[in-house]
Amino acid sequence: MSGDGSGPVGAASTLAAEPIVRWDWVTDHLDDVWARTIEHVRLTVIAVVVGFAIALVLATIAVRYRRAYRPITWVAGLLYTIPSAALFGLLIPYTGLGLLTAEIALVSYTLLVLVRNIVAGVDGVPASVREAATAMGYTPMRRFVRVELPLAVPAIVAGLRIASVTTIGLVTVTSLIGQGGYGAFILDGLRRQFPTPTLLGIVLSAGLATVVDLAFVAVQRRLIPWERARV
Repeated sequence: MSGDGSGPVGAASTLAAEPIVRWDWVTDHLDDVWARTIEHVRLTVIAVVVGFAIALVLATIAVRYRRAYRPITWVAGLLYTIPSAALFGLLIPYTGLGLLTAEIALVSYTLLVLVRNIVAGVDGVPASVREAATAMGYTPMRRFVRVELPLAVPAIVAGLRIASVTTIGLVTVTSLIGQGGYGAFILDGLRRQFPTPTLLGIVLSAGLATVVDLAFVAVQRRLIPWERARV
């Protein structure tokens, strides 16, 4: 067997020498990285903002009418347990391939944690505070908006942290329907059996989740100064 690299031994050596990460490929695709970053952030922000708005309405109903809490969380829990691929399959015939389908799925996965945290935060408000607000002439809705919700901020921020970090991970799955942000890199690498874009997508997604989580910690400390000594 010759040693010129043309035989099986030479081919094996070439494969062994192939780096896991092709940094030249990464530097050549920095524009794509930026575009995918914008897309990933946009998908996440839309999902969390819309999810929070819906969850706030549902939590308000659950706080005002306690019998509604269990059905609301049951439906939200059911949506949370549906695998993303299956949910896409259910939605595509009606909403097609695109942003709407991706956002419906992403929003549905935020509702359970957000509703639970909002309600838990409101329930954690001391009864004496509620009684004082009522004695001052606050209506139940005004008391909820002006007193209970502000005091529930720690639990609400905790829910937003969880929902945001979870959504960042789930956004990658929407690459299956043409969205996905960093998920597009992961899917491209898997299709071509080329590890560089796959690893890039994973690392960027994890990095973004870490940055967002730390940002929420900073916001929580800013909004709730009495919590600083505990963190």
